[in-house]
Amino acid sequence: MDKYFLGRNGFIWFTGVVEDRIDPQYLGRVRVRAIGYHTQDKNKLPTADLPWASCVLPVTSSAISGLGVSPSGLVEGSWVMGYFRDGETCQEPVVLGGIPGRPVELADTSKGFYDPNGIYPKYKDEVDTNRLAVNLKKDGVEINPSLSLTLRRATRETGIATADFNPVTAADGSSMPASDGDTWDQPTIPYAAVYPYNKVYETESGHIQEFDDTLGAERIHQRHRTGTSYEVGPTGTKTEIIKNDHYTLITASNKIQIGGDSDISIDGRHKIYINKSNTANNHYDIQVGTGASINIQVDSGDVNLVTTTGKINMNSGGDYNLKVGGNFRLEVAGDMLSNIEGSNTENTTGAKTIRGATIDLNP
Repeated sequence: MDKYFLGRNGFIWFTGVVEDRIDPQYLGRVRVRAIGYHTQDKNKLPTADLPWASCVLPVTSSAISGLGVSPSGLVEGSWVMGYFRDGETCQEPVVLGGIPGRPVELADTSKGFYDPNGIYPKYKDEVDTNRLAVNLKKDGVEINPSLSLTLRRATRETGIATADFNPVTAADGSSMPASDGDTWDQPTIPYAAVYPYNKVYETESGHIQEFDDTLGAERIHQRHRTGTSYEVGPTGTKTEIIKNDHYTLITASNKIQIGGDSDISIDGRHKIYINKSNTANNHYDIQVGTGASINIQVDSGDVNLVTTTGKINMNSGGDYNLKVGGNFRLEVAGDMLSNIEGSNTENTTGAKTIRGATIDLNP
């Protein structure tokens, strides 16, 4: 029986540095140069000759059939700790976890125990803990803030315009309700993390995820490297930022309840297609409650209302006022009928012409 296996012939620990993570078997293995077992001289022991080390995953990951977290978090230059499962043979290393530190120098690619690519560590004389998690300050001023945080603050949108409906006098002399056309700002970035309450996950390209439990500044933040992100602040306010196109596809119903106001500002066009399935009674209904109005203003353009086969029905429960600043033309292909229960008064400052095959006055 082979005597070289874990638990039978001792337990041999090691500490080392990852020098390769491109596992040809896609198992998340890494090549580790172990202190005391491997020389620093890469001429005597090249990175390619280091044994592959398997990585232990937490019990929250199944480590089977692609379920759970992929074993690909370590990078070249990561310090790790583990053991040799083949005992004194020391050819089957197993990594138990990474060890953060405070690098005092950058990578020397000519030597072992460094990142051969010269990328990591990115900084020296600074802890490996993510800057968003540390939020180091001196006299209340942030020291070396995260680049992503700096960019978020610098690109915060302010002064976003809303609809501005100009005051207008109706045909009967009454004033139509106007809108102030105010502006709104993107909420300020609510970041105020205190170590060690902000749990941060950041990838190599810059994707970030934060779960901040700082008392009074609790947040959830997820950000793509391009800046597309969402953030839930301490009060529950959610801010979404889309840096490119946004697509939403819903295969069933969509219901939205808004307890307050809603403002939409669009720089380009806006199209709505109702009843694309051509199903009967799929109506487009708009209802405005008591005390409010529908205001439509086109600053420079036309208002076009067209029905290809159906009718246009307008029913006013009160007065109907129509004011035309230019000419008024009415073209009817069929008959025209006016039923007026009260009086009918027409005032014309110019000439009035009536033409017809037959004109009957009080027949």
